[in-house]
Amino acid sequence: MATKRLKEIKPIEETADIWTLLSSDQAHYLQTNLQVISAKKNEVIYSDGEIPSHLFCLVSGKVKVYKQGIGGRNQIVRVIKPNELFGYRAMFAHEAYVTCASAIEPCVIYAIPEDVIVSIIKNNAQLAFAFIQFLAVDLGISDSRTVTLTQKHIRGRLAESLLFLRDNYGVESDGITLSIYLSREDLASLSNMTTSNAIRTLSLFSNEGMIVVEGRKIKIVDVESLVKISKFG
Repeated sequence: MATKRLKEIKPIEETADIWTLLSSDQAHYLQTNLQVISAKKNEVIYSDGEIPSHLFCLVSGKVKVYKQGIGGRNQIVRVIKPNELFGYRAMFAHEAYVTCASAIEPCVIYAIPEDVIVSIIKNNAQLAFAFIQFLAVDLGISDSRTVTLTQKHIRGRLAESLLFLRDNYGVESDGITLSIYLSREDLASLSNMTTSNAIRTLSLFSNEGMIVVEGRKIKIVDVESLVKISKFG
């Protein structure tokens, strides 16, 4: 991954909200010690089994975090949007990564060395508590996703994925078009199904009037029906 030029670096306080908890000295220390990297589409940011050395903050673009499955089939467990952090669980646990992360589209990422973030946390109780909250929220999401991916029918899984994308990325100015365009393969991976099943179920949702599909663009026109399917599907 290539290093960005200094003039393009965005102040750390203008990225994730958590950095507003830093003192001016801590923000300066963080800013002067981070690495700014740019990742091309599909470029791997970290891989399963690697030992973490940095915490990542996504500045622009989109990143998918996924588990590598049998036969090359991957399972997306999280989609990262700008100003979100990722890769910190394994770092704090002093464990190897159990997931992989790669760029869905061209990205700019801040990589913060472990020793830098740990030294700041030791002197900033608010920041430490904020990371505890992050980890607690992540655990709750993980528990919920486990139920979704193991107990729900294909329709329920895909409906929940579409609502997840809507809630996390929002919609365009028309109020119905998802602001994130995933490939059918990535949408299938997020929903723990084959690509053919994802395509077939999208077609069924479209025929039932819940969505409109235009290439990679998906318009959600009947949120209520998708919510019902996601709960009982």
